[in-house]
Amino acid sequence: MSLQLTRYYAAVDHDDLETARALLHPEVTFAVHLPAGVNRGTTREELIGYLTGRGDVVRRHVPLRTSRDADVEFVYGAVVEDETRTTGHFVASVRIDPDGLIAAYHVSFDTELALVAMPPKERKP
Repeated sequence: MSLQLTRYYAAVDHDDLETARALLHPEVTFAVHLPAGVNRGTTREELIGYLTGRGDVVRRHVPLRTSRDADVEFVYGAVVEDETRTTGHFVASVRIDPDGLIAAYHVSFDTELALVAMPPKERKP
């Protein structure tokens, strides 16, 4: 099953923010829950602004579980930085509008709790 959310993460991970932007509704509402606080917004430009403000860390979202129910998609996964270490796990959901765009995005990231272990092939030395 191919999800818009996994396409979005792949674009972000490849620093292809134009593709990521194209997957977002202009008035996407979002909440990004991180250990340091919550980032919220109501436009795709605010979400892209958040992404560009994260710095130059090379990070990759590794989906471990995905699901879709009608217009809502879910992903649970790990975040790997610099291809060397897993920094935490995330649970994300999006609502897809009739045009196939991400209209709402909610993600929570935690540095300690792992619901599902990374498969051995995804672990890096």
